[in-house]
Amino acid sequence: MDYLTQLQADYQRLASVSEAALGSKVPTCPEWTVNDIVNHVAHVYLHKVECIRHNAQPDPWPPPGLAEGSRLELLHRAHRELMAELTSHPSDAPAFGWYEEDRTVGFWWRRMAHETVIHRIDAELAAGVPSQPVPDDLALDGIDELLVVFLAWSSMKWTEEFAAELEPKEPGSVAVSAGGKRWLASWEPTGVVTAALGDGPADAEISASSPEAMLRWLWRRSDGPDISDSAPSPLTVSGDEAKVAQLRRLLGAATQ
Repeated sequence: MDYLTQLQADYQRLASVSEAALGSKVPTCPEWTVNDIVNHVAHVYLHKVECIRHNAQPDPWPPPGLAEGSRLELLHRAHRELMAELTSHPSDAPAFGWYEEDRTVGFWWRRMAHETVIHRIDAELAAGVPSQPVPDDLALDGIDELLVVFLAWSSMKWTEEFAAELEPKEPGSVAVSAGGKRWLASWEPTGVVTAALGDGPADAEISASSPEAMLRWLWRRSDGPDISDSAPSPLTVSGDEAKVAQLRRLLGAATQ
């Protein structure tokens, strides 16, 4: 997958949509305006520049002066610096990151592409403009990143962040299907033990009419009805809907 081309396209869309909507509330991040989204993405970009450049956690962060000036100008600067850093190294070059299984520049190629597409959707929803489609290959990769990296690995690494949803509850499992692929997420009080492509029984299965529909639902970026609503939805559920709701709450803990 060409992560850098996708990152470039979604950055341009984010910046373009944001220009006339900086004061608009973001329905998917209710406490933020579009200006806050732009500021957040700019900070994320610059933080990753430092992670790659020095192969270390930036400290202190943020540096002095980063809160000054136009947020859009900061975004443009941050994007230029990020792309320069990402394209200056092979994908297997070392780079500091929170995901201990892959501390390479390639991890940040992937992560920044997905960071940008999700916040591009935020800006589109806030601005009330049509949302550009997410390519199937990017959406499927985003589903995999969310279930394997954010949910499974993180729940084992920082179990305390998921304890409220895991410890008082019975073990469970939900299969997630989209675009001809299937993930099986299983959990117990110690964490999500599996979130990988594969077959096997599950307490419930959720499937989507397209990979994008599933990606948006998992990230809570859907502008349509939830599965609990009676209105038609691009998502279908079979089995124990309570387990699907629990998976949704676990994903909330993983992405907060």
